[in-house]
Amino acid sequence: MLSFRIDAKIVRMNASRTARERARAEITAEITRSAREQLRDVGAAALSLRAVARDLGLASSAVYRYFPSRDALLTALITDAYTALGDAVEAADAAADGPRERWLAAGRAVRTWALAHPHEYTLLFGTPVPGYHAPTETTAAAIRTSGTFARIAACGHAGAPAPSGGLVAQLRDAADVVAPDAAPGQLALGVLAWTQLFGAVSFELFGQYANTFEPADALFDYALERTADLLGL
Repeated sequence: MLSFRIDAKIVRMNASRTARERARAEITAEITRSAREQLRDVGAAALSLRAVARDLGLASSAVYRYFPSRDALLTALITDAYTALGDAVEAADAAADGPRERWLAAGRAVRTWALAHPHEYTLLFGTPVPGYHAPTETTAAAIRTSGTFARIAACGHAGAPAPSGGLVAQLRDAADVVAPDAAPGQLALGVLAWTQLFGAVSFELFGQYANTFEPADALFDYALERTADLLGL
């Protein structure tokens, strides 16, 4: 009988803990949802925990229990955005056959995600937020996309001309993180191709083409094909 009462108490405690965890997760999701709406309406630089609290009908102190500062909330938004982009790129890569098709699929996934989530893309790759410095905890999510492109690039020109000077050491450090098997020349070409693609996405998203290429599908596909050629895929 005593054992039954103890077991029942444990069950109630576990149920209570689960309910609290579920409630916390739900409120956290509501806070980040409201914050993403602020990104859309006022931009990251004007993000305010007090405004989030007003939007959700909460006291400011309640929001601060979940995110102790604006920077903590920004970090969560950045990590979520990098994770979502990484999910999209990795899924596209996994569904493609052969290095060239993987490169094309991953590139299109970046553009598709960016056009569907312009404010999150801007948070990641647009103007830095004044006074904000991303902590190292965002790194793991951030390198998922670049790592995918680096690993695909490593399938290209095995004899790509190796850079010289300090760039070699920089590339080796980068390779250790994202693509240990890539030769310096492969990784250097990969960086050039990767920045070309993200530059094309940013030009389109931020209106730098001034409607000359509208829509920019054909231009982006051309860039994808030519960067694949550059890499020898």
